[in-house]
Amino acid sequence: MIETLKVGDQLLAVIVSNRFNEPGIHFFTPDDLSQQLAYMHHPAGKVIDPHVHNPVSRNVQYTQEVLFIKRGRLRVDFYDNEQAYIESRILSAGDVILLATGGHGFEVLEEIEMIEVKQGPYAGDNDKTRFDGVAAERVMIKD
Repeated sequence: MIETLKVGDQLLAVIVSNRFNEPGIHFFTPDDLSQQLAYMHHPAGKVIDPHVHNPVSRNVQYTQEVLFIKRGRLRVDFYDNEQAYIESRILSAGDVILLATGGHGFEVLEEIEMIEVKQGPYAGDNDKTRFDGVAAERVMIKD
């Protein structure tokens, strides 16, 4: 229900299935990643102490993004840093994915609603390099 995709030691993505259901707090990312992903499941009455976040300098070199699939189905194609295709996954309503490094592309399989969260500010065309994706006949969907 939690899948970590890697090329060697390089983390490409973390997928949290909509079926994941464990009590407590579960972080799925290493502490040094600039985007942190956690799942929280608490009973009614649980109190989370009020707090503010302290200013902490951080050096973010690469944009990382999190997608929350609200409705529909999405194919995610994964690429390494050299833009070579690796494999694909299908995401459905309720799934969450953190895209950490490498490249990625998408095909909407069923009309989709999703929410994207990523670091800002957005740098426009300087924020990404576009490239040709995998041909449809070469897509390898891994379950």
